[in-house]
Amino acid sequence: MQSGYGKTDKWILEYETKNPTNNPLMGWESSSDTLSELRLEFSSKELAIHYAKKKKIDYEIIEPKKRKVIKKSYADNFLK
Repeated sequence: MQSGYGKTDKWILEYETKNPTNNPLMGWESSSDTLSELRLEFSSKELAIHYAKKKKIDYEIIEPKKRKVIKKSYADNFLK
């Protein structure tokens, strides 16, 4: 399996779920807060920060992790 770079160039603003409760029938986490279903995409980090500041939304930035690429040959699968 390979993990690609698709859709990694966007910044996402998601709201945290307020007052989560467990659904007694299915056991799923649910909430009456409809903002938790909202997900906004921005083309840059600066645009996302500007939007959050303009709408007075508390935000937390989670930087993407740097990928570590290990180059190896197909033949390495059979050497050990």
